[in-house]
Amino acid sequence: MEALGLFSDVATSAKAVERLLEAGFTEQEITSLTSIPYPDGVLVNTKHRSWFHWLSLAGGVTGAVCGFALAVGTAWIYPVQTGDKPIISYYSSAIISYEFAMLFAIIGAVVGMFLEMGLPPWNRKRYDPAISEGYIGICVQADSEQRHAEAEQVMQQAGAQRIVTEGSL
Repeated sequence: MEALGLFSDVATSAKAVERLLEAGFTEQEITSLTSIPYPDGVLVNTKHRSWFHWLSLAGGVTGAVCGFALAVGTAWIYPVQTGDKPIISYYSSAIISYEFAMLFAIIGAVVGMFLEMGLPPWNRKRYDPAISEGYIGICVQADSEQRHAEAEQVMQQAGAQRIVTEGSL
């Protein structure tokens, strides 16, 4: 069950988050919805860990290995002897490895970008049209009806303009 409180400014929404934390809600149960990207910790500490750079690095390493395997494997499977030169040329294989590393790193970055943005949306997102008009939404995930009512009461006392319950989200 979720309760979404709409606040007109940052100060009252931060006060509501503090009161929710004092009431026993954890930071994992509280999320903020804003039309302006506030830094982490202004309203709620999400401690969200980004995997974006790790996906890019993994894509680059995978691409380098795949490119090297393609270039060296092709020369090894189809050997063409040209004079006294070696069959496997590491310099030309390095160029193919570099190109594959860049290609896979870009693919990893694009995948990481979509995952960071939450696209595609796998579950229904909380939203109210007032958020795009400048209101700040504080959403509380409650595990029982009693905690849901308590969250609504705390947000109402903190100065919420409106409380949107789960059924109307």
